[in-house]
Amino acid sequence: MSCEDKEPVYVKDLKKRINLDEPRYDQDTYTGRARHFFLTTNPLNLLVSGRRLEEARCLVAKYRCGEPLPADITVKQLWRAKVLYDSAYHPDTGEKMFLIGRMSAQVPMNVLITGGMLAFYKSTPAVIFWQWLNQSFNALVNYTNRSGDMVQSNKQLFTSYVCATGGAVGTALYLNSLVKSMPPVIGRMVPFAAVAAANCINIPMMRAGELKHGTPVFDDHNNKLGYSKVAAKNGIGQVILSRICMALPGMVVTPIVMDYLEKRGTLCRYPWMTLPTTLGVLGFCLTFATPLACAFFKQKASIPYKHLEPEIREEIEKKYGEPPKVVYFNKGL
Repeated sequence: MSCEDKEPVYVKDLKKRINLDEPRYDQDTYTGRARHFFLTTNPLNLLVSGRRLEEARCLVAKYRCGEPLPADITVKQLWRAKVLYDSAYHPDTGEKMFLIGRMSAQVPMNVLITGGMLAFYKSTPAVIFWQWLNQSFNALVNYTNRSGDMVQSNKQLFTSYVCATGGAVGTALYLNSLVKSMPPVIGRMVPFAAVAAANCINIPMMRAGELKHGTPVFDDHNNKLGYSKVAAKNGIGQVILSRICMALPGMVVTPIVMDYLEKRGTLCRYPWMTLPTTLGVLGFCLTFATPLACAFFKQKASIPYKHLEPEIREEIEKKYGEPPKVVYFNKGL
């Protein structure tokens, strides 16, 4: 009997409840995390209508609350609703995320923006425009996928945005000035070096509220214990590493391929191939690099209780008595 011929399993027939507070696949293994992120970062999720997303949210919320579901809801449909919910709604606030700020928008948006950075990396105006556009997009993604429920004022957001994009553009221009006399392939690598350096500025700046006030930490039963700056620093550090690794394949492999085609004379004979080839190689790399880099670390991260700040430990012990050995937090993406 093939997979298609199997009888559907209905939620009402299950003897054991499904834990929708966790992803479907084992998050203690890299393979399980990768399978989860291949689903949630799938660009096709962007095509799902707002009505369908709301239906998925309601289905997940009802099941979590123990409310009865329609009799014809299958386990497969419930997990599909969970995937759509995870792809479109913030895990801490429950708010629907801005469309291009979702991780499912990473591949199409980065193909276009990174393609522009790699194709038009020589002139100063082009460098300024594409780096500004890239870091503006990254600032939106970083804020959308922040950890916790901390709200920043418009003034704080604007200051963070200016510092993040200004630092990135300045880095790119400085690196471009250093490689003018070097081989072309080195010049093609400047966008990656600039993006890697900019991530170290952009992510902390757009999530400055977490660094200042801390991110929520929880116990095994998902009870909020308080806000920890140490947890925020750990989470942001992990996100920076993941984002750099996410950009690395496309922004390093693509320049090597384009340099090879240029040396062979292919691009001289067929100059129209430059942009589509750049976008094609980038798209292939990003399709795999995005979920695989997201999977480096658990989204529901953990930290030993003893590593928390003394003040939050004192607060927890006063309020809850015996503290947990480990606390959990959403590191963001």
